[in-house]
Amino acid sequence: MKAMTLNAYGNDAPFDEAQISRPVVAAGQVLVRIKATSVNTIDTMIKDIGNDLPLSPELPAVLGMDFAGIVEEVGEGVTGFAKGDEVYGCAGGLAHLPGALAEFIPADARLIAHKPKALSMREAAALPLVGITAWEGLHRAGVAAGQTVLVQGGAGGVGHIAVQLARHIGAKVSATGTGDSQLSIIENYGAHAVDFMAEKIEDYITDHTGGAGFDAVFDTVGGANLTNSFAAAALNAHIVTTVALSELDLTPAHFKGLSLHIVFMLLPMLHDVRREVHGQILADLAKLVDTGKVKPLLDEQAFTLSQVGDAYARLQSGKAVGKVVVEV
Repeated sequence: MKAMTLNAYGNDAPFDEAQISRPVVAAGQVLVRIKATSVNTIDTMIKDIGNDLPLSPELPAVLGMDFAGIVEEVGEGVTGFAKGDEVYGCAGGLAHLPGALAEFIPADARLIAHKPKALSMREAAALPLVGITAWEGLHRAGVAAGQTVLVQGGAGGVGHIAVQLARHIGAKVSATGTGDSQLSIIENYGAHAVDFMAEKIEDYITDHTGGAGFDAVFDTVGGANLTNSFAAAALNAHIVTTVALSELDLTPAHFKGLSLHIVFMLLPMLHDVRREVHGQILADLAKLVDTGKVKPLLDEQAFTLSQVGDAYARLQSGKAVGKVVVEV
């Protein structure tokens, strides 16, 4: 089969087109013919950092975690899927698991679900990693109807899904962004848009929570911005972050009694622990998509498999608006 492989790690390392052996489906797996795959920040980190990350695959490597496609073969013991089914998932591209930058992927059946009927393959491929991350974060924070929620980075990959899911739950949602385009995206998803560069924290706390602070803050920016999340939170609130790779003074969190939740959705893939939870989240997410509650945002630029290097560069440029997708 055709695949785009990495033979070295680094910023300038190219993807090379190669013919590699078509995977043999194992027990508990389905073989999926890939139709589309999306690029996530973790994919670019693996490519650029490589061996310094404990989750990077051995070279030559086939990256790509998210995918949408058609079941080609069903392995022994698999139920609920049949040849010809349209599916989506996040099931490879790290450690020992082959990725989706290829014509086929052998996917653990516990990590996939039937594709939302309302989405194209391209749209469905944009959803798994960010959708699962947003779902897990809101669940960990115990977000409920009537609560106030702040999403930091509400127009980003995880952020725009978190906004929609929190709205579906019935929370009163605000989200930060920069520039007219991001603020417009946030407003179109039904949240209060907060101009991160222009508005002071104390002002939007007053405007959107009556000065009490937010019951939950979902931070997709991380680093020093976590301090802003602490400042925006109510007493005994929940902070969710997807980016905690930093040293930080937790004093402000202590004096507010905050609960900090770090979401790293790759753990089931890396450690083969509770993988079925991801499959169930994707199945539930598909229902929300098909009833119009959630819709992924895609960047306007389209890429083919041979253009995957350009797709990675597009995401890293900071110019993409929505998820960057590669069609196979």
